[in-house]
Amino acid sequence: MDQTTKQFVRKLGFPLGFVGVIFVIHLLQVILRIDLRRLGVFPREVDGLPGILTGPLIHGSWEHLFSNSVSFIMLGAVLFWFYPRIALRSIIWLYLLSGLGIWLSGQPNSYHIGASGIVYGMVSLVFWSGIFRRNVKSIVLALIILVMYAGFFEGIVPGKEGISWEGHLSGAIAGIMLAFIYRKDVEEDEEVPEVEEEIEERHYYLPRDTFDMTMAQRRALWEQRQNDAST
Repeated sequence: MDQTTKQFVRKLGFPLGFVGVIFVIHLLQVILRIDLRRLGVFPREVDGLPGILTGPLIHGSWEHLFSNSVSFIMLGAVLFWFYPRIALRSIIWLYLLSGLGIWLSGQPNSYHIGASGIVYGMVSLVFWSGIFRRNVKSIVLALIILVMYAGFFEGIVPGKEGISWEGHLSGAIAGIMLAFIYRKDVEEDEEVPEVEEEIEERHYYLPRDTFDMTMAQRRALWEQRQNDAST
């Protein structure tokens, strides 16, 4: 395994670890036949606040789990490979802010579960980083994300029943905020090397301060040069 491959695998550690955790939790739900949906976010109720931490770990079905897992791994790989300096802290903030957004604006009297809010936040973060950073790498990544997630906007508006569009929207807004906040956190491959300009020594026919002299000073200088030439 070459160095690049090792580095890529190492950067996948966190995304794969997170997906591993939510897979184990869902598997336990199925095997033990327990319903953990009450660990989700319950909007605008104090008892529902812990769901900000536990809600993203719970999924309602294997389909729901696979959908979020694939996107989380792909987008996590993009963040940790291309934006390693902000990747981990961005995901942590997306985790918290998307959950808080659900608690503040989510549909009442229902539990909101799943990591889709974080996924939408990651999509938004990568896309808007291209807008705010405006370098070749970030713009290309933004265009790729735009093509891959063309149906992104359908998930942030009310529509399908049983879909927490408020969580998607909260994650997307959090992604925009973080892209703006971290726009100046330049990655190693984005740094512009400083180039020292060599100042060419120039030779002038007249002294540089010639035209700053008075008429009398210029006449005295001319007479001095005449005397020096005659000796």
